[in-house]
Amino acid sequence: MARKFGGDRLVIASHNQGKLREIAALLEPHGVDVVSAAALGLPEPEETGDSFVANAELKARAAATAAGLPALSDDSGLAVDALDGAPGIYSARWAGPDRDFRLAMERVERELAARDGANRRARFVCALSLCWPDNHCESFEGTVAGSLVWPPRGERGFGYDPIFLPEERTLTFGEMEPAAKHAMSHRAEAFRKLIAACFAP
Repeated sequence: MARKFGGDRLVIASHNQGKLREIAALLEPHGVDVVSAAALGLPEPEETGDSFVANAELKARAAATAAGLPALSDDSGLAVDALDGAPGIYSARWAGPDRDFRLAMERVERELAARDGANRRARFVCALSLCWPDNHCESFEGTVAGSLVWPPRGERGFGYDPIFLPEERTLTFGEMEPAAKHAMSHRAEAFRKLIAACFAP
């Protein structure tokens, strides 16, 4: 039985403004007051985990301990079949110290081109971890399958969204209205699991 969230304030353990906006929008219907780790001046811990869940728990635990409040962290990324799941947990690192995802998208395309005729199937993965100051964590994972397009399409979303075309859709995540993306994304699937386990009455 998952532990229920009983408070009214939650730290979002992320310094990524795109993730903060999406998470705040998904939590809004549940009346939770959110504050970012950045706003509290909390440092970003080094992501040393070997999976999305491990990194999400590491970040949420660090924020919950430092803030004395429950903390929610997201670790997510793009996994490309032909690249053996890369960039995977290194998705943000492929964007370099300046978080330039144009460079990251170009690297994905370059590495696919080097594998002549490689299939372009990919998936986005999102792990969400809700941790309390006593170190208890509840973690959930969501995925969405699709393929990669080039050149990038759309200015919405963030990260690799402009090159990701979900299955049976004609718009990339970078072209979709935010509400349409929220309804079907990897983050939305992980959130549905989180809400059902930890927030639903």
